[in-house]
Amino acid sequence: MKPVVGLGSYSTRSAATATAAKPRPIRGHEADDFFGHQPTSSEQLPDPAVLLENLTRSVIEILAGARDLEQISRWVTDDVYRHLLKRVVLSSRARQARGQAPVRPTFTIGSTTVCAPRDGVVEAVVIVMGRARTRAVAIRLEGMDRRWRATAINVL
Repeated sequence: MKPVVGLGSYSTRSAATATAAKPRPIRGHEADDFFGHQPTSSEQLPDPAVLLENLTRSVIEILAGARDLEQISRWVTDDVYRHLLKRVVLSSRARQARGQAPVRPTFTIGSTTVCAPRDGVVEAVVIVMGRARTRAVAIRLEGMDRRWRATAINVL
């Protein structure tokens, strides 16, 4: 509550409230560390194989213009989202320049190679076989806040 002009410096806040307003460390940690993304161990997370295949399928369809990028926003970090958004804009412009409409691509998921460089991290390459060519999708998943999130996705 602000003091009213002409009535002196009256305040309803006590001294305890005034000191509580200052940011303080939470049990020896800064608030950002406490409320930021919390790493999760691999053993507390589900098998990443299903997510890897679904993310691969979704990313290929997103780049083809057949799926909305927002559909996978929960499973990717902000950096990956921005990277994919740039690719979506570029591929959309290229389709418009050629006068092509977005078409859902036809492909099959081939082999998936997975390695775990450390606890809570999975790096994988998923092979995608289409009519005209075969592509590889490299994905890095990290356990954050009790779920897998993609911290890097590259379509090769």
